[in-house]
Amino acid sequence: MTGKWNYLPLTPEEQKSEAALAKRYADCPPISELLVRRGISSVEEAERFFHPSLRNLHDPFLMPDMDKAVQRLNKAMGSKEKIMVYGDYDVDGTTAVALVYKYLRNFYSNIDYFIPTRYEEGYGISSETIDEFASQGVKLVIILDCGIKANEEVAHAREHGIDFIICDHHVPDTELPQAAAILNPKMPGSTYPFEHLSGCGVGYKLMQGFALSNGIPQNELEGMLDLVAVSIAADIVPMTGENRVMTYFGLRRINSNPNLGLRAIIRICGLSGKEISISDVIFKIGPRINASGRMQSGREAVELLVSRDFNDALRCARNIDQYNKDRKELDKRITEEANAILAEHPDKVAGKKSIVIFNKDWHKGIIGIVASRITELYYKPAVVLTLSNGLATGSSRSVQGFDIYKAVESARDLLETFGGHPYAVGLSLREENIPEFRRRFEEYVSANILPSQLNPSYDIEANISFAEITPEFISMLRRFQPFGPKNPRPVFRTRGVTDFGTSKLVGRQLEHIKLELVDDTCGKVFNGIAFNMAPLFEGIHAGRKFDICYTIEDNKHKGASGAIQLQIKEIVFCD
Repeated sequence: MTGKWNYLPLTPEEQKSEAALAKRYADCPPISELLVRRGISSVEEAERFFHPSLRNLHDPFLMPDMDKAVQRLNKAMGSKEKIMVYGDYDVDGTTAVALVYKYLRNFYSNIDYFIPTRYEEGYGISSETIDEFASQGVKLVIILDCGIKANEEVAHAREHGIDFIICDHHVPDTELPQAAAILNPKMPGSTYPFEHLSGCGVGYKLMQGFALSNGIPQNELEGMLDLVAVSIAADIVPMTGENRVMTYFGLRRINSNPNLGLRAIIRICGLSGKEISISDVIFKIGPRINASGRMQSGREAVELLVSRDFNDALRCARNIDQYNKDRKELDKRITEEANAILAEHPDKVAGKKSIVIFNKDWHKGIIGIVASRITELYYKPAVVLTLSNGLATGSSRSVQGFDIYKAVESARDLLETFGGHPYAVGLSLREENIPEFRRRFEEYVSANILPSQLNPSYDIEANISFAEITPEFISMLRRFQPFGPKNPRPVFRTRGVTDFGTSKLVGRQLEHIKLELVDDTCGKVFNGIAFNMAPLFEGIHAGRKFDICYTIEDNKHKGASGAIQLQIKEIVFCD
């Protein structure tokens, strides 16, 4: 499928900003355009962007209810109440629980943590779990990465004399739980300067507030930013503002002196001694931590991340690595089954703007990944459902720019539970309601999705020639990291490139092209890789000119230290 290449010329106002920035970054002309496209309009803003500082983190007490949360936590510790740290079973939830529990245990011993299993307790917190906490004498629950919709459960807890501090980042409902404090940057009317924190990020802000209120130096807390960085990368929240600052310093920690549990995962991944990037966190570290909650219990992930002994951490890491291998096998099988169903029933796809698919035998822990695969393949919002504890339970994923939370919410009267954010939502409903949900979901998507959102597209940030890809430019480009949503790896276009004569097919089935390219602006040869583009090789090898849409990435293959590689997104021949 050929995508659309979008290049929007800068507005007159943006051109003024670009001209001012160009004076400062004259050695690298495209840099000023990249900065402007990120909303940066002055040299001062650019320098803050290029030099992240922990001083740029916001005062935690700007978050509504932070004073109440800290007061309740201090009261619990002063009265020696039992505190339970509770969180979701995914990467964001487990890192959040690990951070809060590990930090507070430095000052307080009457504290424990709990992670529900995906298959028994399910998402969020249940009244049965609260009853168990009551029997243990728990008086305060700090709930992380969930809880914003637990109205009935929090009310039930209050009847048992248990207070809740909710640390969540999911979209709240109009009616809120009657908790002791709710920390959520998405709360209606919130004036907190940054609304895109991860669940672990909200937990970090609570610990910041606790430290400030008690006059505790923040050095040790800042040393836990590696956990926050993992949560931000895995939860795909915007890599701007506080998230970018915390990820920047978290990556530094991962590369210098990481948490023992992360160190064990790094060894298992084969990343020891290598410079670990945000891509390594997203594709290697995060999925392994996530596999614990998907395949067994997220509690094992927390055990790993709070471990005080490296041998224990390594043992946990090996178990989790095996879960990840099992997860990959299930993921492959279920994705193949889902694609087979859609191939056998073209009416589920043809003419539709969305996909809703159900199989009662699929593994609950994998369906979110399968939803992502289907969305990538068909480029339509997708919901994948299975049967769990008597309900059709599932996950949804969206295409770029389409708010799937609103699409699911449009059929909320058919749902038992739902929650999430614009690109991913979890939901459950009665099996008999699936046909009506499928109809209503399709109706909403058809009425609201734009035609351009149903095809892949690439937002070109700058048109550049090979002559502009200088060592100075590459050095400046690296300073845009860490990349993520709202601060993506820049996509460039270069026109009229040709094969140097040495490009070749690679891969087990010769399905990829290893490119060596030149253009008319300089004599330097640039290496590139074009995955699954073998059908274009004949034209390339014949010497035809073509335009490329690509990102510039560090080549991490052995012997390529410091080298770059063009990651080709698409190729279009000029004639």
